[in-house]
Amino acid sequence: MRTTLTLDEDVAALLNKEARRSGAPFREVVNRHLRIGLMTARRKTGKPFVVTPRAMGLPAGLSYDNVEELIEALEGVEHK
Repeated sequence: MRTTLTLDEDVAALLNKEARRSGAPFREVVNRHLRIGLMTARRKTGKPFVVTPRAMGLPAGLSYDNVEELIEALEGVEHK
């Protein structure tokens, strides 16, 4: 389909740069990037995944400073 399209200068510059970089004709570059944009816009976005942090806490007297000691205290000497 043949049509006339007015592009913003920055968009035209980016498309020309991509055409030069890829060696593809300007028309192909425009069509490729329009397809990508349209396919991305068409995707339905569900609810965003949200992680709700919660305090895990350590038993009294333990810290994360010495991981080997922490594992031994929680799982026993035979943890290996």
